[in-house]
Amino acid sequence: MKLTWFGNTAFRLHIGGQIVVVDAEAAPGGVDRGELVSGADRVIALGAGLPAVDGAVWKPRARERLLDAGDNVRPVQLWTPGPAALLVDADEDMPLLLLAGAVPPLGRWAERAVVVLAGTDLVACGSRLVEAVMPRLIALAGADAELDAAFAALPSRLDGTALLALEPGLAVEV
Repeated sequence: MKLTWFGNTAFRLHIGGQIVVVDAEAAPGGVDRGELVSGADRVIALGAGLPAVDGAVWKPRARERLLDAGDNVRPVQLWTPGPAALLVDADEDMPLLLLAGAVPPLGRWAERAVVVLAGTDLVACGSRLVEAVMPRLIALAGADAELDAAFAALPSRLDGTALLALEPGLAVEV
């Protein structure tokens, strides 16, 4: 899985052999939106027009057997577990949860997930997340002051969860 954050809630996700672009219209002025969506398999708005899912009971789908897969890549599945939230399930990758708002109820699956927190008040959002569940990785997408505050407050509470900061325009492989 490769995550590229462009600013605000604009992301380009390479996951499960596909490209999902999130909130291309929210990209800052210096980002070429045509280039951002070029080659994308799916272009979506965060939480809009996606089927809702209860994150407390949702489970990742069973991985497709190699014999059944053939040459085709099974499409990623996209849901919204709450306002300003995106849940992505793809073969061969851990679940990805993108949050730009409140932390929804989450089940045990989230312990194996990559969670991206975007926007403001990253400390409060990160604190609520780790009170509910300890994901494998938390990636932060926000202003420098937000990142500084989060890196001062969160590491002592993470109990093995990795924490990283996303830099606008820089792809991170996880």
